[in-house]
Amino acid sequence: MNGGILMHKKPIVYPYIPNSVPEIKQAMMKEVGVTDPMQLYEEIPEHLKYNQELNLPEPILDEYSIRRHTEELLKKNKNIDEYLYFLGAGCAPHFVPAVCDEINGRGEFLTAYVGESMGDHGKWQALFEYCSLMGELCDMDVLSIPMYDGGQAAASSLRMANRINDRKKVLVPASMNPDIFMIIQNYLSSVPQPVIEIVKIGFDANTGLLDLNDLKKNLSSDVCAVFIENPSFLGFIETQAGEIGKLAREAGAEFVVYTDPISLGVMEAPANYGATIACGDFHPLGLHMGAGGCQGGFIATHDDMKYISEFKDLMFGLTDTLQDGEWGFGEVLFDRTSYGSRDKGKEFTGTSTGLWAITAGVYLSLMGPKGMQEVGTTIMQNSQYAAKKIAEVPGVKIQFNSPFFKEFVVNFDMTGKSVCDINKHLKQFKIFGGKDLSTEFPQFGQSALFCVTEIHQHKDIDKLAYALKSAVTC
Repeated sequence: MNGGILMHKKPIVYPYIPNSVPEIKQAMMKEVGVTDPMQLYEEIPEHLKYNQELNLPEPILDEYSIRRHTEELLKKNKNIDEYLYFLGAGCAPHFVPAVCDEINGRGEFLTAYVGESMGDHGKWQALFEYCSLMGELCDMDVLSIPMYDGGQAAASSLRMANRINDRKKVLVPASMNPDIFMIIQNYLSSVPQPVIEIVKIGFDANTGLLDLNDLKKNLSSDVCAVFIENPSFLGFIETQAGEIGKLAREAGAEFVVYTDPISLGVMEAPANYGATIACGDFHPLGLHMGAGGCQGGFIATHDDMKYISEFKDLMFGLTDTLQDGEWGFGEVLFDRTSYGSRDKGKEFTGTSTGLWAITAGVYLSLMGPKGMQEVGTTIMQNSQYAAKKIAEVPGVKIQFNSPFFKEFVVNFDMTGKSVCDINKHLKQFKIFGGKDLSTEFPQFGQSALFCVTEIHQHKDIDKLAYALKSAVTC
């Protein structure tokens, strides 16, 4: 054993790892000038190395056995095909039309990362179509290709605001998604970019709505952006959004709105209540829930060079070709990106979720305006029904009295039960309950965030209400 790596007495040749063949391994070490692979790790400080014996099983050397072993492990998981699922908080279960999987499984798109037009025929057009459809949904003119997830989109939007007005402070709601807040916090404190101060604005404990007096108190000539979520992380709709935007613009700040795109079939687009930058995660648009994947961040703005020039990611637009009357798809303002200008770019361009964007474009083209309205209406009707049924459970109350879209906070204080105990009981009914908020939002006591979407039927919600009644009375 050396440096935390289990050393077998007899060298093992793995059929799926070419450099495990002794002759090849020796040739590679000779080429790089080492006699032991552990020499490659000498620069790692000793206190960071794991120098104990690793309790590893014997290696599996054939494909069938590996597959069988893996499948046996996976069978121990509990998934949403077996359980009812009421978790949300950024990743919620939505219906995925079969055509979405059909298109994103095609060979033309499976490598839709960056690439060039001559090697990925049709990919640039597909991404252009996605941007066009998302722009129509957001009522904005310009989008770049998508980034890693909604958290990165939020953080990059605030960096854009900083570059636009050269101010060093952002205001965010204290009710915002804690995970996205941490991403923003990390991103805005990174150097050599300017460090940007983040100030949390209070909210009303009964409605969840932003405290406008606190907002006014903190607005100043130092503020580059006012950021809100609408719908919010806690589910409620920020009905004061228009007034918040007006206050932000009067102070010379950008108004950045993080939104759930599947809500925009029934909710007003952020652009129409004053948002100068809209952002979010398009995961609800035809993408499955995955183990940390199937997320994709978007940023949308108006057709204004003040904003367009500050996008960090690639953009595709229509352009003429050498052939008269012929049009193609080309990159827009390439030099603004780190691909074009390296460290002189606006920001370093990170992972692009091109395949998921193409899938979202398929979903939007399939649904159309009427379909988006119908799915949004269904979600709101289902969530209202769920809140009504849950509120009938003894000792249980809905935390906020504001309108909500698909998520709402449920308080269990009067039941004498913890959210952890309740969720554990729900699993006996094959139900995943709401997200426990007691640590991140202790002011709400034993509360959980429940999520209801278009996939939930009334019988599913009735089963949840029955199981909750059982949990609080047992």
